[in-house]
Amino acid sequence: MAKAKTAYVCTDCGASSSKWQGQCGECGAWNTLTEFVVEPAAAGKGGGAAPSHQVGWAGRPASAGVVALKDVSQDAEVRVSTTIGELDRVLGGGLVEGSVVLVGGDPGIGKSTLLLQALALMSAHLPAIYVTGEESLAQVAGRAQRLGLPLENLHALAETCVEKILGQAASARPAPRLLVADSIQTLWSELLSAAPGSVSQVRESAAKLVRFAKETGTSVFLVGHVTKEGGIAGPRVLEHMVDAVLYFEGESGSRFRVLRAFKNRFGAVNELGVFAMGDKGLREVPNPSAIFLSGSSTAQPGSAVMVTREGTRPLLVEVQALVDSSPLSNPRRVALGLEQNRLAMLLAVLHRHGGVVTGDQDVFVNVVGGIRVQETAADLPVLLAVLSSLRDRPLAEKTVVFGEVGLSGEIRPVPNGEERLKEAATHGFRRAIVPKANAPKKGAFKDMEVIAVERLSEALDAAAD
Repeated sequence: MAKAKTAYVCTDCGASSSKWQGQCGECGAWNTLTEFVVEPAAAGKGGGAAPSHQVGWAGRPASAGVVALKDVSQDAEVRVSTTIGELDRVLGGGLVEGSVVLVGGDPGIGKSTLLLQALALMSAHLPAIYVTGEESLAQVAGRAQRLGLPLENLHALAETCVEKILGQAASARPAPRLLVADSIQTLWSELLSAAPGSVSQVRESAAKLVRFAKETGTSVFLVGHVTKEGGIAGPRVLEHMVDAVLYFEGESGSRFRVLRAFKNRFGAVNELGVFAMGDKGLREVPNPSAIFLSGSSTAQPGSAVMVTREGTRPLLVEVQALVDSSPLSNPRRVALGLEQNRLAMLLAVLHRHGGVVTGDQDVFVNVVGGIRVQETAADLPVLLAVLSSLRDRPLAEKTVVFGEVGLSGEIRPVPNGEERLKEAATHGFRRAIVPKANAPKKGAFKDMEVIAVERLSEALDAAAD
């Protein structure tokens, strides 16, 4: 096999060099030159290219050449269930043929456990290979046995060279339709001299696996390490190359795990799946709203329940606030599960349009359960929780709140207001403070009092009743 030609490209300015050097000659940045393949080697050993006769799950040719879009079949995309309902939800209804899914998360949060569970269950009807670059086969088998998983049809491979992995997959009979690579940072290509985990190796290994998935119709899961900032380690282009990016989230002291879709070409982004970690691995949580609500039977000052929407699912979440006099000249504003800058903005709106002064108070806001709320429907619940803590008066029991607060003090509507109210009514809430534009038709909720508000002052009055 002819050796591939490589170049060293600066990740800051894009300048290329024929050899590595510590400092970029164009922009002067240090240690930014990374190795890239500029001329692929000739196809051969372990190239992973599919034969021209190879077909996908639905029997369609792997490559059809250039065609007119009007002639492309509009058949529904082929999906298969992972047998794990919460994972299917996050993926958009199941696993798509030939898709590449990147799963990231903190160490020990359950990435490998979830994928091993899914592959063991799916291998009963689809050939699957679990490729491990971090554990031995004995360790993988031992973990699967501890989890009580069926192992009759699940095959594993301990290898880190991506050419050898693709060669083994191409020669396996029956041909695999599912492949897990754990993890992408341990893989390396023999075309490059860089160390495994480097930008160039991660990029080249991922590119080969993506090409293999598209040419053969094999669905591929990639496990990705995260950096201390919380992003996937490696080049940012890695997330652009794959079809879906899923992140595992969860607090270190909690047994609950949240799987969130940050990118999905086949479904809704920000879709959310909830799991609980136990001695038998991860199990689905059928009613996630219940775990995010406080176990207290009585209303407490500084607490407000909101309905957030994650993907296609409405979730009931408790927002807690603590307001206390500050000994500092610059009072603290701390938000967990919410954007810090938005909290400061909301407190300014509360002062200007609600007449409530918090300039000499420390304000702490927390979303219970470790979930992160990224939509503006949390604005009104946050302000009512802050007011409740400041006045030491709880909101009325069984009250739910949602709505966006504008800078001029208006209460703006949020999407899918009626679905949020239905979710709250299902969990026994009898009172709701919502934007006027989200108010349902009269008589739609006979067992729930819906208070529609247009201004922040109206919402503060309704909360005081």
